[in-house]
Amino acid sequence: MNAIHTTNGVTKAEASHLSMADLIAAHPFAKGLSHAIVEKIADFAMEAEFSAEETIFREGDPANRFYLILEGTVALDSFVEGRGVVELQKIGAGDVLGWSWLFPPYYWHFDARAVTPVKAIFLYGTPLRERCEEDHDLGYELLKRTSAIVVNRLQTTRRKLLEAQRTNGNGSK
Repeated sequence: MNAIHTTNGVTKAEASHLSMADLIAAHPFAKGLSHAIVEKIADFAMEAEFSAEETIFREGDPANRFYLILEGTVALDSFVEGRGVVELQKIGAGDVLGWSWLFPPYYWHFDARAVTPVKAIFLYGTPLRERCEEDHDLGYELLKRTSAIVVNRLQTTRRKLLEAQRTNGNGSK
């Protein structure tokens, strides 16, 4: 009998027996984190699921959480004048959804919707951010990882918006 594996190499049966800290530690976001840091993060975590086409959050709403995606696909969308809603990027298992919880003014910069059913680890960002103020080692580790996500998302968004502008400008595509 073949075991069904998630993208992080853990079988689905094993995942159901893992602690929250173990689930976080197995996610690429936590690569290289000490067990102590992972345990601190786990204090603010719970499992979350979203149905296909369910809105996870909307641009402009308060950002107070983020997600470590375990399974499924999420689309990041934004409204572009003259084009309507534009899909900027799709992310999936092994990715992180949400960075706005860490940076003032703490509002979402994109819409997020589940394209397929999604399983994730929900992390409550507001108290985690407050803990980072007290524990600078924790804050530094989260800031390093989250900043890399911000850079990647902004580069992807820039490419998509330039593509949309070129399409509008010459009428092709």
